[in-house]
Amino acid sequence: MNSPKNILHIITLTLLVVLNVNQLKGQSLYDKNNLVAWCIVPFDANKRTPAQRAKMLDRLGIKKVAYDWRAEHVKEFEEEILEYKKHGLEYFAFWGVHDKAFQLFEKHQINPQIWITMTNPNKPTQAEKVEAAARQLLPLVERTKAMGCKLGLYNHGGWPGEPENMVAVCKWLRKNNSANHVGIVYNMHHGHGHITRFPEVLKLMKPYLICLNLNGMNDGANPKILPIGDGKHEGEMLKAIKNIDYKGPIGILDHRSEIDAEKSLLENLSGLKKLLYNIGEEQAAQTFD
Repeated sequence: MNSPKNILHIITLTLLVVLNVNQLKGQSLYDKNNLVAWCIVPFDANKRTPAQRAKMLDRLGIKKVAYDWRAEHVKEFEEEILEYKKHGLEYFAFWGVHDKAFQLFEKHQINPQIWITMTNPNKPTQAEKVEAAARQLLPLVERTKAMGCKLGLYNHGGWPGEPENMVAVCKWLRKNNSANHVGIVYNMHHGHGHITRFPEVLKLMKPYLICLNLNGMNDGANPKILPIGDGKHEGEMLKAIKNIDYKGPIGILDHRSEIDAEKSLLENLSGLKKLLYNIGEEQAAQTFD
């Protein structure tokens, strides 16, 4: 039998799903309220403190943050949460698993998405690999469900990062474990091999997508990390996103440790604005003015 605490978490998760569906009514997919800053902690050349980072995002008008971290940031976990609350920012997602962070999420009553890369099981058939990968995730699937958090399978190359495999694992978990809170976080910067078939894989992933992270895209990942608008393919990829009527959050990333995170985010915002004009999304582009 579910305890009152577990029932509360289930209700919270249900509300989060409803809010995600309704969040874009009356606003553009690329409205700043729907943008998520990603890879801005360990990759920031200026090594900002939590307070400085929150002020930076406030200046930029970006309201959601996906939090990536290294061992030296653990001592700042709670300060980061408090600074985001102080500045009206949403602690939108957390990379990986850490007991201290999960305890703090409960303490501060926040329910971020949890992003994780699944494993590549050593199994002979595709069906066996899918089931094994899904079963390895079950403890975290149950833990995130109890926390009222979505669990995002994050593409990071190889078998675990192929859209067909992530979709298959999501399907297995939803069918065999009632894990409707499990979805996909798709990163264009880990998807250069999907450029030519992006409309196809995007359509396949759409029912499971809980965040879509943008990047400038050239053939052969040359370079891998590129500001939006500086690549050859992301304009057409934005058209594909429009065509499937995706309504979820959109991530923009720093991920360039050699430059200041604010400069990197501004370059992405500027390039995104240019592309939106180019694909006929003038109303969306004007929200960046």
